[in-house]
Amino acid sequence: MMTYQETIDYIFSRMPSFQNVGTSGYKPGIESMIEMDNYFGHPHESYRTIHVGGTNGKGSVSHTLASILQSSGYKVGLFTSPHLRDFRERIRVNGEMVPESYVIDFVEKHRALIEKVTPSFFEVCVAMAFDYFRQEQVDVAVIEVGLGGRLDSTNLISPDLCVITNISMDHMNLLGDTEVKIAGEKAGIIKQGVPVVIGEAEGAVKQLFIDKAEEVNTPIYFADTQKSEFLGIEASYRQQFQLFQIGEELVRTPLMGIYQEKNMATALRTVEELKHLGYAITKESMRHGFEHTIDQTHLLGRWQRLKEVPYVVCDTGHNVGGIQYVVKQLKSIPCKQLRIVFGMVGDKDVSHVLELMPKEAVYYLTKAQSHRAMPEGKLRDLAAEKGLKGNTYPTVEEAYQAALKDADDADLIYVGGSTYLVAEII
Repeated sequence: MMTYQETIDYIFSRMPSFQNVGTSGYKPGIESMIEMDNYFGHPHESYRTIHVGGTNGKGSVSHTLASILQSSGYKVGLFTSPHLRDFRERIRVNGEMVPESYVIDFVEKHRALIEKVTPSFFEVCVAMAFDYFRQEQVDVAVIEVGLGGRLDSTNLISPDLCVITNISMDHMNLLGDTEVKIAGEKAGIIKQGVPVVIGEAEGAVKQLFIDKAEEVNTPIYFADTQKSEFLGIEASYRQQFQLFQIGEELVRTPLMGIYQEKNMATALRTVEELKHLGYAITKESMRHGFEHTIDQTHLLGRWQRLKEVPYVVCDTGHNVGGIQYVVKQLKSIPCKQLRIVFGMVGDKDVSHVLELMPKEAVYYLTKAQSHRAMPEGKLRDLAAEKGLKGNTYPTVEEAYQAALKDADDADLIYVGGSTYLVAEII
């Protein structure tokens, strides 16, 4: 019998993940997933599902929906990716990670199948999640799309509802080099007669979603038609909350970051449609779910405060769509000196992201422990072309400690640019 660490090492070494190795870990098509699903007897048919796709915000929306459903008395499965610290973050029931013993048993029991089918790392994760949710007899599972939608391993499910948060330029080498092409892949989760909620879309992207919904004869709803307004931040000793007025509803969420206004509007519109589908969600349970998202689902890395003095915050935003909100928020916070601990993976649109970054900041350029991470020297050269100044550090920890050492109490330190970099700092 393998130990938990040996099991994880086996999964990662035999089936390299997209998270670690990039494109070579991506397996297009769902033939292997269908074969595995047949073997397991279609476990996802044992419970209701909600499918959440999009470029940015799908993690925040998925966790928020899971929290609201949990507050409403449902036993809730939650499947998300990537993980930050522990593989088991990907698979949760009522916020609790899948036990190490289950991961070990799953791989031991089905090792022959894994070696015969040679699925991708992500396909194994999906199969494990679906099987675990059936074993735990969940009422409903919130399933986050891994990459794209049309050819994603999760696209086997027959959900009650689909959600697409937004479209931004990301994974262009796999999904297409325009927002419309990317939207076409994301729209692949829209199914016959299954209502779909779109977080935000405009122009040709919005029309593509409308056309797709008409093609499969399903209702489509747009969350961004609701009037929303940021009301301020509420701070307590333990936690901060953002307050939004969205339509008639006051939403209080512990998920910080100005971009959460869009995500909370999407979650709220989704809840309205779930209620129409017969889900027993009261106003009180909905409000409780919004407020207790972090307590109940343990979401990490979304404008997460790491230190009070100096003020240190991290965020997993890593593409143009995510970074533009991060920069807007950084510029809104008064400080003596903005210091940015920054690294990116090489297959992102690094040049366009660097164009958005504030030039007045002092940069601590580094790389995460991932094969996909851009070397800090190359990042420094690209940053210099965009007028950004700073030093390089071989590890995230060294960069972070240097920023702390240099910082005055009135400074602001931001850590980001890559999910892996945030994972290391957390």
